[in-house]
Amino acid sequence: MALFEVDTGKCHRDGACATVCPAGIIRIEEGGLPAPTERAGDFCISCGHCVAVCPTGALSHRDMPPEQCEPVAEDRLPDEAAFRHALRARRSIRAYREQPVPRDDLARLIEGARHAPSGHNAQPVRWLVFLEASEVRRLAGLTVDWMRSVLRDQPAFAESLNMDHVVSAWEKGRDRVCRDAPHVIVAHAHKEDRTAPAACTVALAHLELTAFSMGLGACWAGFLNAAASLWPPMMESLGLPEGHASFGAMLIGRPRFRYRRIPLRREARITWR
Repeated sequence: MALFEVDTGKCHRDGACATVCPAGIIRIEEGGLPAPTERAGDFCISCGHCVAVCPTGALSHRDMPPEQCEPVAEDRLPDEAAFRHALRARRSIRAYREQPVPRDDLARLIEGARHAPSGHNAQPVRWLVFLEASEVRRLAGLTVDWMRSVLRDQPAFAESLNMDHVVSAWEKGRDRVCRDAPHVIVAHAHKEDRTAPAACTVALAHLELTAFSMGLGACWAGFLNAAASLWPPMMESLGLPEGHASFGAMLIGRPRFRYRRIPLRREARITWR
């Protein structure tokens, strides 16, 4: 099959597909119809912009026919005020109910996050979900073990990050690593993929916002991810595929409390040029 086909009866000949193509592999022929450039198949990143922008569904890409792509429901999109309010109302949750989140809900959470953008549309992100609270507790313990090693070898650095307080709290039965969250979700990818760090970070940001929209709580697990990058026992415990590394982790659960106000934040520091 050709890279894409055009229904000449439906095409409005507006050139939108060529204009939005990030790879610049669509040309407009005489008469206004789009056509692939030379070696277009070698440079196409299968982003789907050409299919998504066509108002009549005239363009069909070999990887995604328009009938398989969900239409954008304009009436379901939030306006600016609603979207901005949701962004400001989101909180990092550090107090969770013991009740676990159903596996289907966690799958829907990741379904929302997988549409996050990635460099060159590489979509390198893979997910590791810890379903059992006992496993989350074990990961927290491994992170504390890593902190103890840092306190021993780099005490000033460790204390600058309050690792001594985290370890002390753990020894008193309080989990300040995973906050007794029932679940942890790790975003990982091949460590040689240059798009991976940013892609995982952006995908986790989408995951956090999707969690808020579902009434779930989320919090970045920075200490856990640091241990996953630096502490061999944690790396072994995660059991990631060969060549993969963790590029971020998120605590997930049901918030124990409801937040009712939006805290103040510093004004944006902007340089205009």
